[in-house]
Amino acid sequence: MSLVQAPILQPVAAWIVRHRFGLLQLVHWPRWLETLLAIVLLDYTLWWWHWANHRVPFFWRFHLVHHVDRDLDASTALRFHVGELALSIPIRAAQMLIIGVDAQALWLWQTILFASILFHHSNVRLPPRFERLLVRLIVTPRMHGIHHSDRLAETDSNWSSLLSAWDYLHRTMRLDVPQERVVIGVPAYRDAEDVTIGKILLLPFRRQRDDWR
Repeated sequence: MSLVQAPILQPVAAWIVRHRFGLLQLVHWPRWLETLLAIVLLDYTLWWWHWANHRVPFFWRFHLVHHVDRDLDASTALRFHVGELALSIPIRAAQMLIIGVDAQALWLWQTILFASILFHHSNVRLPPRFERLLVRLIVTPRMHGIHHSDRLAETDSNWSSLLSAWDYLHRTMRLDVPQERVVIGVPAYRDAEDVTIGKILLLPFRRQRDDWR
């Protein structure tokens, strides 16, 4: 995907800087402030893309592959269908154009985001008092574990990817589910033979099940 997106996103970033296009290009900000604002706004617009992946049936077909993993650990952070990753490229270009993001800020945000998704998909159990403080700032494994619950009401929450502020802002934050009570996965795909690598690659193109029953 890096080989595919780089030839698309790098020219977009160069065009943005050359034409001073996008919100952050309207004013000459200090470099550090422009980068910080770019990271925050990229993260916020990613919240909406994640929300759309759950709400739009066509997008959900591909994002479902990420959620049918029956064990939540750091490898889940890499378990995305290539179709979803391909669809995210024009979305990322749109984010850049609207915000006015240059290549350096994009690269920095993607690096931080990658570390974040590895962390919050991991199966580590943080000390409760520390986790309660940390989750006010960033997404934690306990917070994101609820999003991977096999209960729809719990999955429809905690859509943030780096900063947890967006779920507080949109009142979609849920921290009321004990970590040990969360069952990972999607009810319609509880059997191990339903989620083999071959079957999940074909999953978006098959007739969809009633996922939450």
